[in-house]
Amino acid sequence: MTHPKILLASSSIYRRQLLQKLGLTFDWASPDIDESHQPGESPAQLVCRLAETKARHLASTYPNRLIIGSDQVATIDNRILGKPYTHSNAVIQLRNFRQREVTFLTGLCLLNPTTNRTQTSVETYKVRFRNLSDEQIENYLQREQPYDCAGSFKSEGLGICLFEQLAGDDPNTLTGLPLIALTQMLAKEGVDPLNQPTSFSHASN
Repeated sequence: MTHPKILLASSSIYRRQLLQKLGLTFDWASPDIDESHQPGESPAQLVCRLAETKARHLASTYPNRLIIGSDQVATIDNRILGKPYTHSNAVIQLRNFRQREVTFLTGLCLLNPTTNRTQTSVETYKVRFRNLSDEQIENYLQREQPYDCAGSFKSEGLGICLFEQLAGDDPNTLTGLPLIALTQMLAKEGVDPLNQPTSFSHASN
């Protein structure tokens, strides 16, 4: 049986590793888009829009693929967490997170350019921070230096040690690719991850 070719619209090694869990044959390419937050846009609207934009940006180059787009933000009190860029800003952010809950919203899009069918969803995952000491915060920042990461942590890396509790339907959402929702979308396009040859590569035109 011939399955549609799949393209992951992301350069993230973590998303590629997640997609490999499904045993899918897929390529990947990085979309170059403007990821700016638009005025009045909620965090959920932002990640949904960017996930679809990423997929559509590659549709003309890869018209015969099922294209997976995904985008993620972290929020606290429904405010999008910005990137700290400096060590001092990162310290301030992590101190403010002590024993507080941060919500990750991950937008997911599966686009079929041949039919122009688009499936989208926004998945949430919540983490509660430990009561971190200043020493723990300093040690973490020195080791991982997540200054280009929203919220001053990498949940897919050592940042997992910052949390005391996780809550959500799909733990893969925390790393940026909700596999349960994606599997359901793929099924609607006739792709069964349990019946798919295994391979992956960087996409070429």
